[in-house]
Amino acid sequence: MESHNPSSVLSTVDSYSSPFEYNNKETAIILAAGHGKRIKSQTSKMLHKIWEVPTVERVYNACQKGLTDSNIIIVVGIKAEDVIKTIGKKNTVSFAYQEIQNGTGHAVQIALNNIKDKNYNGTVYIFPGDMGLINAETVKFFKEEFEKSNADMMVLTGIFEGAVEDNYYGRILRIKDKDASGIKSKNRNKVIEILEYKDILNLDKKKPYTTIYNKRNYKFTQKELLENREFNSGVYAFKFKPLAELIQKIQSNNVQNEIYLTDLIALFNKNGYTVEAVSLPAGRQGPKDQYVLMGFNNKSVLKEMDAIARKLTYEKLKDIITIEDEDDFFIEENVVDEILKMDQQGIPLDINIGKGVYIGRDVKLNYALKLSKNVFLEGKIKFGKNVVVKENVHISCFYGQTINIDDNVEIYSGNIIKGNVHIGKNSKIKSGVRITGSDQHPSTIGSHVTIKGLTYIFGTDVGNNICIEHSVLVRKKISKPEGVKADIYHVRFFIPETEGKDAVEDL
Repeated sequence: MESHNPSSVLSTVDSYSSPFEYNNKETAIILAAGHGKRIKSQTSKMLHKIWEVPTVERVYNACQKGLTDSNIIIVVGIKAEDVIKTIGKKNTVSFAYQEIQNGTGHAVQIALNNIKDKNYNGTVYIFPGDMGLINAETVKFFKEEFEKSNADMMVLTGIFEGAVEDNYYGRILRIKDKDASGIKSKNRNKVIEILEYKDILNLDKKKPYTTIYNKRNYKFTQKELLENREFNSGVYAFKFKPLAELIQKIQSNNVQNEIYLTDLIALFNKNGYTVEAVSLPAGRQGPKDQYVLMGFNNKSVLKEMDAIARKLTYEKLKDIITIEDEDDFFIEENVVDEILKMDQQGIPLDINIGKGVYIGRDVKLNYALKLSKNVFLEGKIKFGKNVVVKENVHISCFYGQTINIDDNVEIYSGNIIKGNVHIGKNSKIKSGVRITGSDQHPSTIGSHVTIKGLTYIFGTDVGNNICIEHSVLVRKKISKPEGVKADIYHVRFFIPETEGKDAVEDL
């Protein structure tokens, strides 16, 4: 558990933050301070994983790739130190501590304290930290739309596709064809404001909600507002100077008694600044693929987002490699990218991924690799060609360690290989074997080696053309004796001297 001492958090914020670069004309603010009470977990909501990556890190990655040469400010609050250390210290990334969560507007007020020079001439983009499916393409699209619009503020919106009673998002209110007096509108479709779902529920059903744009009244019934499918994604763009000018003027006169960032729309309109809203276009991520705008407040939605990430991965790979169960596998995104690069070379990969296979970061796959059911791979593992790994095999190593498995190796069911290990060409590791190697004492298995039976090997150098069976080998060197003509030399039943045998007696 992290310390809740504010001075400790502020010290961590300071040590992990990099200086703000005023030459970078784009700044992303990621809102990652929330309670996440409904997620019902000791882990910060922002650190819950989608496709094995914490959601706040996914948002950071999308911003870092989608906005070139940008500052990134991450607002932290609950579990602040955990979130900060997950992102780590990076160039042009700074953190801002929201000790008391008082709404999105309050979070942005705190974030803007990191921009000391109020003459900064840049654009500020704001992203929710739980929008774990957002990608660089969406960020680039929104950036381009904002720059084309020449607006002072822009909201990224979505079109809700489910039952309207399930739409808990804030609604986008646009200017109608006619105002409340029946006079035709000049600024049709301009954004008037965003009304939060809870505030809509709090309205009088019998009395229309009245709002003002450019001194003209517009009326909306509660039913009309609830049935409005255009929703606020929580992603915004601002020119910095009007944002800095008006951010402190937001008030908390709403049901939640919080400072809503959405209230800036009315303030911008009132002060003569232009506000636009744009939805994801069909053929890019929308309207049917609006998963990129999803956030989560509970475990079921998080699970749904993870399933979407799995489906997206499967769609990328389904015609390149064989994935036996599209609903039960994991391949880390960097590995996916490497597979796509291999495919571009035009040589059939013939890679087969069984049900329940887990392939972590830094695993290097190769041609004609067959991974059977429930194989687990984690760490810097490099495969040769034509390798077969049978079901329930666990292969992993710590940071700084490497496992190399050369061409034509077969690893049988249930085996465990961990640490610094090298297995040579044409070797067979049959069932019942455990091979481990440490930083000081790696294990090296030569070519044309067979290891079988209940065998444990640690920190051992096994030469070529050896067959080992039912043995325990700790820090040994094994090689075929000189003068032996047999193609394969057998080592069987090697058991080291027992330690502590005086503590053992017959019952």
